[in-house]
Amino acid sequence: MERNASSPLNSTSIPTLFPFNVTAGINATVKPFSVFDGCDHQVEGILFDLTLQCINVVVGIPANILVVAILIHNRKDPSTSDMFLGCLAFMDAYFGAMTPIIILNLYHWQSKEVWSAIKFSYGVKDTSGPLFLACICLDRFIAVLCPIMFGKLKHIKYRLSISILVLCLTFAYSAAKVVGGLPNFEKVFTGEILAAFSWMVMCNISILWALKKSRGAGKDVMHPMKKRAFKMVLSILCIIVFNYLPPVVLFPFEDYYTPDVFRCYVQPVGFAFLNISSTIQPLVYLSRLDKVPFLPDSCVKKWCPCVCAENHKTPPAQNQQP
Repeated sequence: MERNASSPLNSTSIPTLFPFNVTAGINATVKPFSVFDGCDHQVEGILFDLTLQCINVVVGIPANILVVAILIHNRKDPSTSDMFLGCLAFMDAYFGAMTPIIILNLYHWQSKEVWSAIKFSYGVKDTSGPLFLACICLDRFIAVLCPIMFGKLKHIKYRLSISILVLCLTFAYSAAKVVGGLPNFEKVFTGEILAAFSWMVMCNISILWALKKSRGAGKDVMHPMKKRAFKMVLSILCIIVFNYLPPVVLFPFEDYYTPDVFRCYVQPVGFAFLNISSTIQPLVYLSRLDKVPFLPDSCVKKWCPCVCAENHKTPPAQNQQP
């Protein structure tokens, strides 16, 4: 049901050089190694995924590096979710940097060792993205709905502990993905993506409801700051639905597709929406900044005129994360 199970680009187990029933001393035909894993003549879905991953290289990597640089630049006055966002941006930049290696290995190297490194990067994307984004949603949820508790949990040690836990889970999952052959391993990602998606949607809807109701006494118009926060959370909710809903909706219906169609078309297309989040998430963060460090104002106004106009309509607020 997921990329570790059968996806040609993200298979859990590396296609073996010999059939499983071959024993020593038997003259058997060697099965050539293929990173396409049976989709050599049905590559449309794979090319769609790679096309979106190329956007991660051109736009996503610079955007994520800029996000990390901005977080370091603002380290003396950080917001509570900066650590989660920094880890997310770093992991997304790493995942984007693997795309040229993926393409070279598909069409030139055909190396099993490189394929193992690629599978590890897919494991990082599978786990770090949803979990760190869920942590950001949790931080915002507590800040809006439980402000007293949020005040007691502002110390960096809590976010550092959670970040270390997420990194440990990420690397453990990625290592298991490289090893392969674990029974029911595909259910790990299935449970993770369903739980993370449900949690993020619930958090953001709850925040939107709380902001919508938190108007001043006798006022029908929302405070500009709260209105800005409302629009921000609404945009984040739309992005979460866009990136995570396709695999959540498509993959449970694996039995309704033929194995080749599911492996070569449904899975690559579903994960393409998840993979492009490496570009969308940093762009959303950068678009909400009142001023982007390291970039001239003329450049920002040229590429983000609507955002600049919106920022000048409302008072500056503490930068929040996607």
